[in-house]
Amino acid sequence: MTTPDPAAPRVRTWPLWARLAAITTALVAAGLLLAGVLSTTLLQRFLVEQVDTRLTAQGEATARSTLLLAVGDRHGPIPTDYAVLISVGDDSDLFIGDWGADRYGVPNLPRLTADEAQATGQQPFTVTAEGSSATWRAVAYPLQVAQQAGSVVVALPLGDVEQTTRQTTVVLLGSGAAIVLVGALAGGLAVRRSLRPLRQIEATAAAIAAGDLSQRVPTAPLSTEVGRLGAALNGMLAQIEQAFADRSASEARMRRFVADASHELRTPLAAVRGYAELYRTGGPTALDAREALARVEESANRMAVLVEDLLTLARLDDGPSQGRPTVREPVDLVVIAGDALSDLHALDPTRTVGLVGLTGQVAPCLVLGDEHQLRQVLTNLVGNVARHTPAGSPVELAVGHDYGAGPAPGLGIVEVRDHGPGIPPEHAAQVFERFYRVDPSRTRDSGGAGLGLAIVAAVVAAHHGDVAVAATPDGGTTVRVRLPLAGLGTATVVSDKSPG
Repeated sequence: MTTPDPAAPRVRTWPLWARLAAITTALVAAGLLLAGVLSTTLLQRFLVEQVDTRLTAQGEATARSTLLLAVGDRHGPIPTDYAVLISVGDDSDLFIGDWGADRYGVPNLPRLTADEAQATGQQPFTVTAEGSSATWRAVAYPLQVAQQAGSVVVALPLGDVEQTTRQTTVVLLGSGAAIVLVGALAGGLAVRRSLRPLRQIEATAAAIAAGDLSQRVPTAPLSTEVGRLGAALNGMLAQIEQAFADRSASEARMRRFVADASHELRTPLAAVRGYAELYRTGGPTALDAREALARVEESANRMAVLVEDLLTLARLDDGPSQGRPTVREPVDLVVIAGDALSDLHALDPTRTVGLVGLTGQVAPCLVLGDEHQLRQVLTNLVGNVARHTPAGSPVELAVGHDYGAGPAPGLGIVEVRDHGPGIPPEHAAQVFERFYRVDPSRTRDSGGAGLGLAIVAAVVAAHHGDVAVAATPDGGTTVRVRLPLAGLGTATVVSDKSPG
């Protein structure tokens, strides 16, 4: 079981820039330390090899000159930095210059026999010194003097090598400490500068948390991690802002829907309650009673229509009805458009109505959909024309195709064109909202509840189509409905009932 490091929790509390700077500084320090150790080791080895080279090149000559000195020949004195130990039998003599002994101490040279000296192979070795911390490098040679065998050991001091190594070590340590200090400062500043975008992201997140969803993260090159993070966050923030906007708009529509529905139901309910109160009190005559009951029936019918429209919208919002699948089958727009014109002519025989082709002759136009719902679309559109355009004004329904350029079957199009007063451009984008009326001063009896076009938009959207309002060229309004064309032999059943 490992013991937890008490310093680890403290390090975790450091800011990111401090931890990165500390890691960088530690790596630089470790690199400099490793480089310093390798440099001093290699330098010392190189300098020792130079001393060894000198020993092997000059050691034997120095040994011979020292031997001559020992037997009384004064030719060729030994160099001042050498030390020579001559061992013959039980006798040994050490020759060392005063300069070398004073500076580097007296080396502890070993007394070797001829065989022991021969065994060294004239390879240099290191010995200590008395009176000094310096060391010496020595090499041994076998010796034969007057039928007596012995050895000669020649040594050179390593004091200069050790001093050079120490000075190099001090220089490396000082320069390394300065480099680490400067590197720590520069690294900290560089890391803080590099992490500035993260601090900007932090400030943006704080502003968003305070409620300002319009804030965005400053952009950076996408080749960097911060740039990619900022782009991802900006995309996420845009989606969040849009989601909040959609939610706010949905809540506003819901509040307005509830208020409008309550208002629409309040008027007929008040009429029903008033006439029922009048009838209960026995105030009206028999004729008045019949009129009161007729008004009650009229108000009840208005409420029934309103409730049916609201249920239709609710079903369309929820998808296919539970227990009643929506059939998607080929439906001819020409047929249902002709039936809708017949209904309009029955409502207002004074109108001139006509069915025309969108670009030429009228031809069958099969779309994939629910015939009952598509008939309701055209019924609502022509009913809207009957209510909001002057009596007797002409109406045309145009049917045609738009095959497009792609592999898809294309679109079937039906246009309802009237020649009434038209819809102002500022209202065109809102006529498909629920309970929206272009003329709010219009009475409910003459203007309707404002659900007809909302039902049209919902049905068309459920059929993966779209509907739009435009101005008729010679005055009036054109409502254009586009629906996907049906392929040959297509028929599907859509239901959201759970299996089993």
